[in-house]
Amino acid sequence: MSDNVNHSQHYPRPPFPKQPQTPPGLASEMKPIPDHGETSYKGSGRLLSKKALITGGDSGIGRAVAIAFAREGADVAINYLPEEESDAETVIELIRAEGGKAIPIPGDIRDEAFCGALVEKAVQELGGLDILVNNAGRQQYCESIEDLTTDAFDATFKTNVYAPFWITKAALRHLQANAVIINTSSVQAFKPSAILLDYAQTKACLVAFTKALAKQLGPKGIRVNAVAPGPYWTVLQSSGGQPEEKVQQFGADAPLGRPGQPVEIAPLYVTLASDACSYTSGQVWCSDGGTGTL
Repeated sequence: MSDNVNHSQHYPRPPFPKQPQTPPGLASEMKPIPDHGETSYKGSGRLLSKKALITGGDSGIGRAVAIAFAREGADVAINYLPEEESDAETVIELIRAEGGKAIPIPGDIRDEAFCGALVEKAVQELGGLDILVNNAGRQQYCESIEDLTTDAFDATFKTNVYAPFWITKAALRHLQANAVIINTSSVQAFKPSAILLDYAQTKACLVAFTKALAKQLGPKGIRVNAVAPGPYWTVLQSSGGQPEEKVQQFGADAPLGRPGQPVEIAPLYVTLASDACSYTSGQVWCSDGGTGTL
């Protein structure tokens, strides 16, 4: 778990400097750089000998989950886009430096064939698969439906909806009883912003996907849950996920007065992945800084 510092007082609060990036962006270029748990997350052996595949594991919430899983004793494979290689290298080096097993698998999950290859490579390199985290996401704001192109709409759905379907389907032949699937949804599924029309739809899709799949796989002893983040300080926001003026004030309207840091949501994923939550399935757990969306 993370340390006992009073994070509400010590974590950065808006306003933040202007920092537009070309998507998908790099966490290393954010100001301030997010806390993914590089030094603050302390493990306690809750995932010993588990083998996990995490999409979008180079930065943001996926990176925090990868670090947390590794510190809890899991072997980890992360997927990311080739353009995010420098961020991914940092995560891989960090995990390996502490003696953990970390497998980098770059590639675009909007391609069905790659999704299948991703799972097979992860299983081969890890020696099995116990935990699948469908976390990678695409978020690009658009002020009006009239300006939202079919290509952009398609790219968001391919990343956020099709890819989890393809990856999960490919993973099922490798998942045994007590395996876990965790999907990253969003508060946008329940309280959508006008400028995130396509993104909000995809995150609502993941809620239904989670609940229906949990019913399908329950008899096999496989649990399926989702996490719904609120405003978290990740490169998804500064690389086109929000208008620049909103990035500068990001998280200001949350009751805690700031955005969450990725390390602060990683414990939810750890808990859902652990055997301690063996009766929890079909659930959506929210972390939104006190807004109480769920």
